[in-house]
Amino acid sequence: MKPRAIGDVLLSTPILPNLRTEFPKATIDFFVEKFAAPVVEGNPFIDSVISIDTAEASPVSTIGRIRKTGYDLVIDLFSNPRTAIITMFSGAPYRVGFPFKWRKYAYNIIVIPRSGEVHNVEFNLDALRRIGIPIRTTQPTFILDNASREFADNFIKTEGLSRDGFLTINIGGGWQTKRWPIEKFIDLCHQIEKNLGLPIVVLFGPSERDEALKISRSSKAISAPQTSLHQMGAIMKLSRLLITNDSGPMHIAAALMVPTLAIFGPTNPKLQGPYGNVSDIVRNESLDCLQCNLTKCPINNLCMNDLQPDTVFRHLLELIQKIQQQTKRIDEKARD
Repeated sequence: MKPRAIGDVLLSTPILPNLRTEFPKATIDFFVEKFAAPVVEGNPFIDSVISIDTAEASPVSTIGRIRKTGYDLVIDLFSNPRTAIITMFSGAPYRVGFPFKWRKYAYNIIVIPRSGEVHNVEFNLDALRRIGIPIRTTQPTFILDNASREFADNFIKTEGLSRDGFLTINIGGGWQTKRWPIEKFIDLCHQIEKNLGLPIVVLFGPSERDEALKISRSSKAISAPQTSLHQMGAIMKLSRLLITNDSGPMHIAAALMVPTLAIFGPTNPKLQGPYGNVSDIVRNESLDCLQCNLTKCPINNLCMNDLQPDTVFRHLLELIQKIQQQTKRIDEKARD
C-alpha cells in the first residue's frame, strides 16, 4: 500500500521485484489512489492494481474489498490514518507498517524508521528487511507502453528533433514552494540557446499549460502537448537530459535512467532526490532555511526566487560533462 503521491509511489516500486523474487507464485497487488495508478500500471512484478477514488470509496467499502481477496500479508508503506485502518481490518495475518502515533496498533510487524537521512527508496525497502526478505535490487521501475513510445517518436519527428538531440524541462511541482519561477526558466532557456544551441522541450502538468506556452513564446523552446505520465516519460526518455523541479516527473526520469538536473529548495535531496541515475542537484546554498518542508513560505520563497539562472546553467554544464565522462568510460570498457 502506497496511495500517493506520484513520486512517492514510484520510489516504492523497488519493493516489487524483491517481493516477486521471494514469492514467485504469489498474487501481489498494489493499492494506490486513482490519480497515481498510472505509475504502477504495466509493472511486470505485480498481478493487479487496486485503484481507489477517495472521494467515492469509503474506508468501509475499501476494507470489504480487501478482506474479500484474503491477503496473507499487507505492507503499508504510507501508514496514515486511512491506510492504517484498512490494514488493521484487512484480515491479513501479517500486517507490516511504521509506528506513527496511534497507527502502530494497526500492525503486528513494526518497522522502526532509521535515524538520520535515509532516502525514501531505502525507507521503503526497510519494510522488506524487517521481514527478512533479501534486497536484490534498489532500482525504481516505470514501464513505458508501446503507444506512449509511438506518441513520443511522432512528436519529435513532427518538431524536427532527433533522439538525444534536445533537452527537456519540467516546470511542475506538487507544492508552489517547490516551483522555480517561470521567468527564471525563460532566462535559462535563453542561456541554453545562446551557449549550447540545443532545442528545448517544455513539459508540464494538467494545470500548467499557460505557463509552458509563456516559456515557448518568450524563447525558442517548444511546448509539448498535454501528455499522460507515460507520454511525458517517453518524451523524456528520448531527450539528452531533464531539468526539473522536485516532482513526480523527476522521479520518472530517474527511473528511466534519463540524466537529471533537479532544482531543490524546501525538500531534502538526500531523502527525495533522483535515485539511481546520473544526476545533479542545484539549490540556493546561501540560505540556512533549506529543507523546511513548508508548502507556504513566510519569507517570499527565497530558495526559489533568489536562485539565479546562471547558477542553474553552471550546474547544467557540469552535468553534461559528467554524462560525457560516463559515456567515455562505458565506451572504453566496451572496447576492452
